[in-house]
Amino acid sequence: MDYNLLDALELLEREKGVPAETILDALANALVSAYKRTPGAAEEARVTIDADTGEITVYGQELDEDGNVTDEWEDTPEDFGRIAAQTAKQVIMQRLRDAKREQVFELYEGREGDLVTGIVQQSDHRYAILDLGNAEAIMPSSERIPYERLERGNRVKAYILEVRGEGKGPQIVISRSHPEFIRSLFELEVPELVDGDVEIRAIAREPGHRTKIAVASNDPNVDPVGACVGARGSRVRQVVNELRGEKVDIVEWRDDTSSFIAEALSPARVKEVRLDDEEQVATVIVPDHQLSLAIGKEGQNARLAARLSGYKIDIQSESQDLGLDIEDEEETEAADLPAAETAEASPELAQDEATPEDAATGPSDVDEAAESADDAADEPVEAALDDVDVADESAADDPVADAPVVEPVEEPAGEAPADTSVDADVPVAEDTSGTADEATADDDVTADDETEDEDAAPAG
Repeated sequence: MDYNLLDALELLEREKGVPAETILDALANALVSAYKRTPGAAEEARVTIDADTGEITVYGQELDEDGNVTDEWEDTPEDFGRIAAQTAKQVIMQRLRDAKREQVFELYEGREGDLVTGIVQQSDHRYAILDLGNAEAIMPSSERIPYERLERGNRVKAYILEVRGEGKGPQIVISRSHPEFIRSLFELEVPELVDGDVEIRAIAREPGHRTKIAVASNDPNVDPVGACVGARGSRVRQVVNELRGEKVDIVEWRDDTSSFIAEALSPARVKEVRLDDEEQVATVIVPDHQLSLAIGKEGQNARLAARLSGYKIDIQSESQDLGLDIEDEEETEAADLPAAETAEASPELAQDEATPEDAATGPSDVDEAAESADDAADEPVEAALDDVDVADESAADDPVADAPVVEPVEEPAGEAPADTSVDADVPVAEDTSGTADEATADDDVTADDETEDEDAAPAG
């Protein structure tokens, strides 16, 4: 072997990170396989390679039934030939790949839970492959954030979920939907988490939509929520940007379960929390206008609070807690309205409830109005009769003087007399004055007729 091959092995060691001894061992094994393919080769052989000079020596061997070497001799072929060299090359490359896989497995073994950064090499509906620099990691579709698009060449962070040592090499499984991914992102941005002054006690997450974390402080001088939010939200904004806009709620951990459940349901305001420790059920009472906010979109806020606290949460409004129903209250108020208000609110209903007998009879004050009209009509009529001799004719022409008293008239059901209300409303005094004028006019006509008769008598 020439020194150029040794230089190439050193270059591979620097580039691939595989020790030269490993490559030489792989090369020796490859040469043994190539030697056995040459004509007249021994059934068993071994190959040695001098690391300093690169000299290759092949030894043929004979073995007994127990596998012990009984005879050994040098049997180095003058030329392995082209086939032997090609076979040796393939075996060397395979051995290099195996050595590289073993090295990667040793590098990432035990690193479950670490945060890594990689470049997207491939992405489809089944999985995504990230290049971590010295290894490749696979992200199954179940570990991806829903509806997140990973474009090729993008640099993203991921959480090492598992490192599998398989025959084809180690498989590094990463995730972006795991709840602990949130913890790793916050540890990058919040030094207090690394120092131990602030601790994340619980995490509840719906990937791609919303996350709630409960934080507690081990230092009374440190505000846990403020430390995670940062100045003007700078720290939590970095986490949200990495999550592609996923909402993150930070609440303070409480040792009292009732208080913690009330905190977990933020931003809704809670009025009361009733716990059933045996059934692990919490009944939460909120104001009526806070009910939808406490439940959240499609129950998301309540689900995350339940996961965060470990209790099954039943949210009720104040009206529900008191056993009131808004629709029932409206029906009860409508039933208790007085009849006059009901008729006023629904005139059609009042019209339907009016009976034909009431319409035909009319108000009882009509008779009294008619009698008053008759009394008022008598005075001007009597004054006119004093000046006129023909009282009978004037009385005959006066329809009001002898007008009978208006009596209720029974009409068929559903029809009301149209003249009853009109006669009651007509002022009789005006008609009486008109009758008096007619009487005076009749008096003038009678006098003229008598004068004509006197003038005509002598002519006759």
